Amino acid sequence: MSYGDPNNPYGQPPQQPPAAPGYGYPQAPPGVPPQQGYGYPQQPAYPGYPGGGGNMMQQSMPGLLVTARVFLFLISAVQIILAIVYLYLGAIASDAGDSGEDLGLSGMSDAGDAVAGIAIIAALIAAALGTLSITLGVKFSRGGQGVRITTVVYGALGGIVGLIGLFVGLDSGLATAIIGPLIWVTFAVIITIAPVVPSGTAWFNRPRY
Repeated sequence: MSYGDPNNPYGQPPQQPPAAPGYGYPQAPPGVPPQQGYGYPQQPAYPGYPGGGGNMMQQSMPGLLVTARVFLFLISAVQIILAIVYLYLGAIASDAGDSGEDLGLSGMSDAGDAVAGIAIIAALIAAALGTLSITLGVKFSRGGQGVRITTVVYGALGGIVGLIGLFVGLDSGLATAIIGPLIWVTFAVIITIAPVVPSGTAWFNRPRY
């Protein structure tokens, strides 16, 4: 029995030729990792998009917070105007007291100085509140829980003051004495609830990069 006979069941199996590479796919040399499929280049990852490895695009500010922000800026304008008016009234009271003292009216100077002092204190308070209103409105874009809590407390206190003025206007019976406090209460309610609703809470709790 010959081992060279191809029909011999005990002989060595015939050698198989090497498999040819698939059509359209070049054979990679030994030791080289396989490349990506032909015709499909690797796409780079871009930041800011899902799967790109970067940060997701930030959401926009909710509409109610935008409204509260506008109200804060409007209130700050009113407070700054009041501060200027109080300073002007204080200057007038001081000048009136000096003029009365020159005319021989005793006590006019002291009364004028007292009124001027009260007006200056009121002007400083109005200016400080105006500065706070502007600061809160500006901080809405990047502020966190501190800005949120301060805005809620500030709006609630403003609402209490507006309600007092509204009750006084209702007792007076004058329509003109009701309009101003009613607008103030409306602004205060929007400013108070905007950071508390779910959209406002999510805005102030959002991640910052």
